[in-house]
Amino acid sequence: MNPQVVAVSSSAAHGFSKQPQDAIRLVQGEGVEGDAHRGVMVQHLYLVRRDPTQPNLCQVHLFSAEMLDELAARGFAVQAGELGENILTRGLDLLTLPLGTLLQIGAAVLQVTGLRTPCSRIDTFRAGLQAQLWGERDAQGKRTRRAGIMSVVLQAGAVRPGDAITVTLPPEPHQPLPPV
Repeated sequence: MNPQVVAVSSSAAHGFSKQPQDAIRLVQGEGVEGDAHRGVMVQHLYLVRRDPTQPNLCQVHLFSAEMLDELAARGFAVQAGELGENILTRGLDLLTLPLGTLLQIGAAVLQVTGLRTPCSRIDTFRAGLQAQLWGERDAQGKRTRRAGIMSVVLQAGAVRPGDAITVTLPPEPHQPLPPV
């Protein structure tokens, strides 16, 4: 299957879920036009409290439809946008992409910056869901993250459901995604 966009979502207010849209417009260096997390500097409230001068590495959140399928099979029916993602994908293993991967969607280009950490607000949305978005522990005892990936906008453009996603890997050696 060729990677593609299943749904796009945004929200002007800081909150947990985002509302599905017919299209979103990505703004270079800032994120999703009209979205509360758009900005050059950090916009996620917990990151702003820590240090508001840090660059916004979480401009666009991507999540896989395959993970929604897995969650549904475990009794957690979740719809597009409800986990706060801007772009829901299918046919692309987001969690295994290396740091710096480029994703071209229409005219827009995103650069992958890291893994989203499954925050405690997920359980406020749906009890027990946070544990589903944490994976097994690795050899160092760290838990893997399964809550999608974050990216920054390198090139502006509109993104719509049905758009193809072209992946360009960075030069080797590839580095795994850190949490952001």
